[in-house]
Amino acid sequence: MSDMILRASLTSPFGRKPRLAAAVLGLAGRIEVVVADTFNDHDSLRAQNPLGKVPTLLLADGSALYDSRVILEYFDYLAGGDRIIPVEPAARFAALKLQAIGDGILDAGVLRRLETMFRDEPLWSRRWLGYQAGKMNRALDVLEAAPPSETDILVGEIAVACGLGFIDFRLGDDWRAGRPRLAGWFERFGARCPGFVESMPR
Repeated sequence: MSDMILRASLTSPFGRKPRLAAAVLGLAGRIEVVVADTFNDHDSLRAQNPLGKVPTLLLADGSALYDSRVILEYFDYLAGGDRIIPVEPAARFAALKLQAIGDGILDAGVLRRLETMFRDEPLWSRRWLGYQAGKMNRALDVLEAAPPSETDILVGEIAVACGLGFIDFRLGDDWRAGRPRLAGWFERFGARCPGFVESMPR
């Protein structure tokens, strides 16, 4: 029986992160996903999270946790700790650094997406779009040089996978060109990660 409610968009990459983490940690049965509309002034999300952002996790005591990084840390705690966020310092900070890269790809990708959603094409800032694309490409090149783990599924691997999935779903960049190691990692990660297919944006 679910004792937590996850407010998320089924197409949000940040909302996908806790859904993947819950599947990896065996917590999915405790979570009810309730779709939120971040652009709807009347959605209760704005009362649950003053930022009006997804994901937001509602707990049984009526409190809420946000953002995705905090929710993933809470899930790790519920699962006993040291599952997707290592305790050993070197491994912990490596995982958190990789998560920062994945989240940075998402941040830049979402900003590109919003620019083209809310402005007519003649008003798009090509300089802004290129600035964000540059962040993404540099991060992708770093990941190509040193792909994530082939065995672990930690917060870093989850964030990177969500970032690559978002590019495929929303931006259509040919990020695989010239990055065969990262492309191969992503394909293998999708095959071994619980909940990966089920959480894909549609």
